Amino acid sequence: MRIIVENIMRGNKEMSVYTYKCPNCGGGLNFDPKTQYFICEFCGSEFTKEEMETNKPEEAKIQSNQEETLLYSCPSCGAEVITDETTAATECFFCHSSVVLSDRLTGKFSPDEVIPFTVQKERAIEGLMEWIKKKRFVPKAFTCERQLEKITGVYFPIWYVDCEVEGAVDARGTKVRVWQDSNFRYTETRFFKVSRNGEVGIKQIPKEALTKVESELYKSVLPFDESKAVPFTSAYLSGFQAEKRNVEKETLIKIVDDEAKHYAKQLLDETISGYATITNSNYQMNLKNMDWKYTLLPVWVMTYKDTKKTYYYVMNGQTGKINGKLPVDKKKLGWTSAGISTVVFIILMLFTRGGIS
Repeated sequence: MRIIVENIMRGNKEMSVYTYKCPNCGGGLNFDPKTQYFICEFCGSEFTKEEMETNKPEEAKIQSNQEETLLYSCPSCGAEVITDETTAATECFFCHSSVVLSDRLTGKFSPDEVIPFTVQKERAIEGLMEWIKKKRFVPKAFTCERQLEKITGVYFPIWYVDCEVEGAVDARGTKVRVWQDSNFRYTETRFFKVSRNGEVGIKQIPKEALTKVESELYKSVLPFDESKAVPFTSAYLSGFQAEKRNVEKETLIKIVDDEAKHYAKQLLDETISGYATITNSNYQMNLKNMDWKYTLLPVWVMTYKDTKKTYYYVMNGQTGKINGKLPVDKKKLGWTSAGISTVVFIILMLFTRGGIS
């Protein structure tokens, strides 16, 4: 296996760029969601994850434009490609080689795990066409061949949090009994001290790790099955794009703390039943053993822009769940409305003439 590493000089900083090459022909290697192998796009050779990991990379150096801090040179053809500060993997627009900006995925920014794509691009396109059939007034431009080619597999960053909550509640409960005889109506109210305590383990609390507007895309096709995640290796990014996180867990601790304790409180409350009223509830909650996992999620994305808005189609790259915001062909809608109006008008005219005669 041959992995080419290119170092890009940016002032006093070097950035490593990885491309995965076939040892048989030198063609680009991409991860195939269907077979879970790494396949050469030229000779068709297939390689396992273990084969991708056991070979050490070769290293080379190139000089980049130091004035453009977000500009890198493609290791395969030398074309210059511009990225933004959160791009971690992309594709050269000229030769279509997959490139991983590894420095954005190392050190503290190294993901703990990745959920690999299991849905192929062909299935993402089929899902779009099946979904469109159920909708009306979608312009043909949204599903033309040129537009379908823009469907892109993107790994979005997310924090998954596992934790435990020790909880206890003390409250006062009442039970009421009512009966009557021939003379009086009786009401008996009994008071009880109610106590509950326990420990609950909460897994896979998803927390946003990217503040870009695009993060709304992956959230629209949650959930993902984090139990199917595998230890991160940049090889899984070959053939896809990826975003680097820009939200640190320290900024999310209070939010996770509140959510976990609120959930534990609900579980405690559900264990209390059979009382007419519950008052004076006093809760004690202790959050412990927080485990954070920086994870990359697979999402198929296609965007479409008209003169005013941006529309999108999104598919969960693991489960196939679909969401999106579709454009409306106003001409098609207008003709349909006009046709309905004409039919209604004719029916009313016939009805009116029939009533008069």
